[in-house]
Amino acid sequence: YASVNCNHYGLFDALAEASEGKWPQFSAQSLANLAWAYSTMKEVNPRVYEGIAKASMKCKENFTSQGVSNLLWAFANAGHVDSDLFSSLAPVTSSLLVECNSQALANIAWAYAVSNVDDDSLFGKNSPFVAVCTEKANDFTSGGVSQLHQWNIWRKELTGAPSDLPPSVQQRGLQAFMSKGFQKSALQENVVSELSYLGFPLQQEVVTPNGYRLDIIVELDGKRVGIEVDGPSHFAGRDPMGSTILKRRQ
Repeated sequence: YASVNCNHYGLFDALAEASEGKWPQFSAQSLANLAWAYSTMKEVNPRVYEGIAKASMKCKENFTSQGVSNLLWAFANAGHVDSDLFSSLAPVTSSLLVECNSQALANIAWAYAVSNVDDDSLFGKNSPFVAVCTEKANDFTSGGVSQLHQWNIWRKELTGAPSDLPPSVQQRGLQAFMSKGFQKSALQENVVSELSYLGFPLQQEVVTPNGYRLDIIVELDGKRVGIEVDGPSHFAGRDPMGSTILKRRQ
């Protein structure tokens, strides 16, 4: 259902109820698949994520490179940042990096940037992460290299050191991220209309040096103030999605 974007009413709630107390019986791949499905469909069920997280930490040695990348992405995308899960899976993920394809690498990087969980075994000087990304640099899609760009911002802010990624990869990531399409929502247009009516000088869709777009910038008491208009698509229930969490922080 999730792979064809079909949200069957009541199905995910029924699956959650049926899985209660049975999480240790699921294989690592099944746990990753379930997390991906709930995250993709924006299903809000904290108990499901908690159950998957606990079971995943117990069977972490059984994950494949694709499985662990899908699991991490699912938790980050849903905005369900479980620090214990991300810390526990870091060494296992590091051991699987050489087996990852470019999209798995991008998902792992982006997920840890969202979670804000740093681990030397995964991203430290002795980790093969940058070397593997460099080796597969030409394989990254525009979306994948955009995720890598967001990871790169996070690493530079976290460590205060220059990036270890090749300049060509950094530049491609920035360009891909800046060229991502956008669409103004009706809510944003309403906010702009009200601000204009009140006489505030403003600009829309202003690109920052990191490549992010700010919905609105207004002049207030001689200062430029950024405004983000986050509609329902930015949330799963009342909780912000991973992309919104990351944008607010970066």
